[in-house]
Amino acid sequence: MAEFNFIQKLHSSTKRDYVARVVEADKAECARVAQQWGQDYWDGERRFGYGGYRYDGRWRPVAEELARHLKLKPGMRLLDVGCGKGFLLYEFTQVVPGLVVAGLDISAYAIDNAKPEIKPFLSVGDAASLPYGDGEFDAVVSLGCLHNLNLPDLWRAVGELQRVCPGTAKYVMVESFRDEREKANLLYWQLTCRSFHDPQSWAWLFGQAGYGGDWGFIFFE
Repeated sequence: MAEFNFIQKLHSSTKRDYVARVVEADKAECARVAQQWGQDYWDGERRFGYGGYRYDGRWRPVAEELARHLKLKPGMRLLDVGCGKGFLLYEFTQVVPGLVVAGLDISAYAIDNAKPEIKPFLSVGDAASLPYGDGEFDAVVSLGCLHNLNLPDLWRAVGELQRVCPGTAKYVMVESFRDEREKANLLYWQLTCRSFHDPQSWAWLFGQAGYGGDWGFIFFE
């Protein structure tokens, strides 16, 4: 299993003022609000999270790349853990017609405000305790979710991904850093991250937890 960074180009297209996030707001309070995963996080002011998370097609190229990488075919069952409003899952259904999809997110607000076409296939739940049977899925993705868990829950969540999808068609993306500048930028910018690891440590953790898929990162350059 190996590292493939499909999301960095999209991530880097957004400009961020890392220092301003720390000095111009009560960052601790902003983080407290963000970790409620409610309206403020998704559609409130930028200091609390996304600053308005609306469908704009940005996930289509990512879905295309991941569909090729995971060799998705019509009739396969795909789970997105940490699906948010379901925009990526919607794009998967457009890229691979006939794909059977399911999504799970901790945020009831995100599920309630999901893209209408995909909302019936989404559920509120915990990545560390997936409400699915052993081997229920042919493929799993989880983008920008697992770094929000503390280490015990992260360990359980990685095991859960493997349990519901024992094959190799899995892809996880988390936040990481390659040097001290990127580590500082991540610490300045993040509101919800609880697990801070460099790529080598993430790879070690995935291996120790028995994860049998691929992974990738976004870096705060």
